Amino acid sequence: MKEISIAVYGREFNQSVIGYVIELFTYLREKNVKVYIHHDFHSFLKRLCKLDFTFKKFKSHKDLPTDIAFMLSLGGDGTMLSAATLIRDSGIPLAGINFGRLGFLANISKNHIEDALDQILANNYQIQKRALLQVESSDGTFKQGEDFALNDITVFRSDSSAMITVNAVLDNELLNSYWADGLIIATPTGSTAYSLSCGGPIIMPGSGNFVITPISPHNLNVRPIVVNENMKLHLEIESRTEKYILSCDSKSQTLSTKTSLTITKAPFDINLIRLANDQYFSILREKLLWGIDVRNY
Repeated sequence: MKEISIAVYGREFNQSVIGYVIELFTYLREKNVKVYIHHDFHSFLKRLCKLDFTFKKFKSHKDLPTDIAFMLSLGGDGTMLSAATLIRDSGIPLAGINFGRLGFLANISKNHIEDALDQILANNYQIQKRALLQVESSDGTFKQGEDFALNDITVFRSDSSAMITVNAVLDNELLNSYWADGLIIATPTGSTAYSLSCGGPIIMPGSGNFVITPISPHNLNVRPIVVNENMKLHLEIESRTEKYILSCDSKSQTLSTKTSLTITKAPFDINLIRLANDQYFSILREKLLWGIDVRNY
């Protein structure tokens, strides 16, 4: 049997799940899987417990061989977003084992690790492509890896003193001037995250749309709007403090209001591994209690 190589990524987590991590690596060794583990995660595990395993280490996808079968993310949905940052445009399929709370993206239960990996190693899965957003700034300040998002790109006010005004131009036409705490531009993946909590709609992956959702708008007649994924959105921000915060998933930085932004669809997708029982609407009902009604039970 040909040796399979995989990458493993994780962040610091509660010690209560270390038994599941050891179970995972024991399984991979028994299956003769060659493991490349993220450098920082390896250092964390060494501090947490004794690891009687041999790993190769990597810091970015450029350190990985071209025959990597897939990447495993160990943690919650936030860890999955960070893993997507590592993968970038490499095309490496991504699966997540949930050590967190929600597990919407990282939807492999820690209690079913071996069953799930049996299916993945047997190529019994489907690839679900997820669109990303990309942002460019007028002053070119973004570093590589900080300019795209799988969930959402958001602009916020920089403090609690006053709202900001976000002047949004969509495909060279004025969309609106949002007086609000901020503005969320979300992918279908991110439509079930921050955007949803601010009143945005749920958008199915692969629908070819993004959603623009204001955060606490001062005008009650301002509502989220669904736009085509081929849109080009230009943002200029006004603020009393002359600064604002830009967030790309979990990556954020403070910018001057002199810095304008252009947001478009990223030129690559993230390939999520989905098993046979991973049905989108069943996950919605289970994880978000979407549409749950006692009359159905």
